[in-house]
Amino acid sequence: MSQDLKKAALDYHANPRPGKLSVEITKPTQTSRDLSLAYSPGVAEPVREIAKDPENAYKYTGKGNLVAVISDGTAILGLGNLGPLASKPVMEGKGVLFKRFAGIDVFDIEVNSESPQAFIETVARIADTFGGINLEDIKAPECFEIERALKEQCSVPIFHDDQHGTAIVTAAGMLNALELQGKTPETAKVVCLGAGAAAVACMKLLISCGIKSENILMLDRKGVIHAGRDDLNQYKAMFANETDARTLDDAMDGADVFLGLSGPDLVPVESLMKMAPNPIVFACSNPDPEISPEVALAARDDIIMATGRSDYPNQVNNVLGFPFIFRGALDVRATAINEEMKVAAVNAIRELAKEPVPKEICEAYGVDSFEFGREYIIPKPMDIRLLEFVPAAVAKAAVDSGVARHPYPSHYPLKSIADIK
Repeated sequence: MSQDLKKAALDYHANPRPGKLSVEITKPTQTSRDLSLAYSPGVAEPVREIAKDPENAYKYTGKGNLVAVISDGTAILGLGNLGPLASKPVMEGKGVLFKRFAGIDVFDIEVNSESPQAFIETVARIADTFGGINLEDIKAPECFEIERALKEQCSVPIFHDDQHGTAIVTAAGMLNALELQGKTPETAKVVCLGAGAAAVACMKLLISCGIKSENILMLDRKGVIHAGRDDLNQYKAMFANETDARTLDDAMDGADVFLGLSGPDLVPVESLMKMAPNPIVFACSNPDPEISPEVALAARDDIIMATGRSDYPNQVNNVLGFPFIFRGALDVRATAINEEMKVAAVNAIRELAKEPVPKEICEAYGVDSFEFGREYIIPKPMDIRLLEFVPAAVAKAAVDSGVARHPYPSHYPLKSIADIK
């Protein structure tokens, strides 16, 4: 990052007032009567109603449009374990995205916990305050246990975006890329470089979308995760296949898909050249991908390439997912964000990419047009239609799968993903 950009970033966060979020008042407070309704004695009435029926909290408080963005600071962006307080700018930033793209209010909460169990207990005790909880920047493998325990203990949706948000957007782009390259999920051979939270979630969701587990080779720092290894945790062990491949170069031989969720410059051109015709390369390490698009495209002209960066085509960006997934979940008061809702989000995002892009969205990116193809496999983050299509698909899936406590909203314009067409 240049010195100019560093200074601009610090100035942005410090001025004209520190931070990126504030709390606003939503009711009149100009008169004595207003205040008597806002607080004592009037506030006693909604208190009594909520005591009678906890569901009334959605009617009389902001719970139904409030999400907690919570971290312990153990895996902040690409910076590592810098502690909970250092994660606060990122958690505020997540709040900005929730509000900007889906109109959802956020409290960011940074938990100084001495153990995963302490974190779980802290979050579980405050969960009823919120309509949903977004876990963020928690290191693996602890994040798996934290999410599992909180799902069991809490009655509101728990969503670890580093896992599932990444997986949803990746799967949407991947399925479209397979279609464009004339390949099918059922036969595609996939190499995943990285075995952390995002990688495990991506592979699990891709399996839900049709990829065969026996066609996946996952690699960690020690090489290919195979059935002969005895050093695997339960999450890696799910992807331990019988194979003679031991290195990345071995794994890439004949592969249709490469997904990188690891580190910069880890894929040599020689390995890229071993992939099958018309390969798909998602090099998602940020800010520097596993192989740069310039290098990959110079070596092979039959690639569909995606990265995590906004300055290249096909950015795999979580903002395409989490604001709209929570919007749909909140609007039907879902008790969870389940696999059906995730797959519905995948399909909504991928189908939207095939639709004609309005002129105003193209103008926002300084181009004449976007058309579904090798350089446009997923929608752009500024596409306002995401707020129409993705929450509708997620809400319907919640209702259909039985985790909604509220009917499908009558004000939603769509009844199913098929209505996009």
